[in-house]
Amino acid sequence: MEILIKPIVTEKMTNQGEKFNRYGFLVNRKANKLQIKKAVEQLYGVNVESVNTINYGGKKKTRYTRSGVTTGRTAATKKAVVTLAKGETIDFYSNI
Repeated sequence: MEILIKPIVTEKMTNQGEKFNRYGFLVNRKANKLQIKKAVEQLYGVNVESVNTINYGGKKKTRYTRSGVTTGRTAATKKAVVTLAKGETIDFYSNI
């Protein structure tokens, strides 16, 4: 099971990274906080102080097409906000 799917690189998360040393990730819905902490520490080589998780349910979507109304749902996701120890940073832009 792959724990970390991708980092969240938005303006809000970038500001939290600079001010509060917090970084966001999209994670597997079945992963718990201990698994997320271990995955971040192994992948980036940092010390994690805390992990906060947020579960998002899928939204209902409706589209009007030529053949009628089509309804469906978007996928449910889970986000993790990881707080690092003082002096630790993650640079998402080093591989570009």
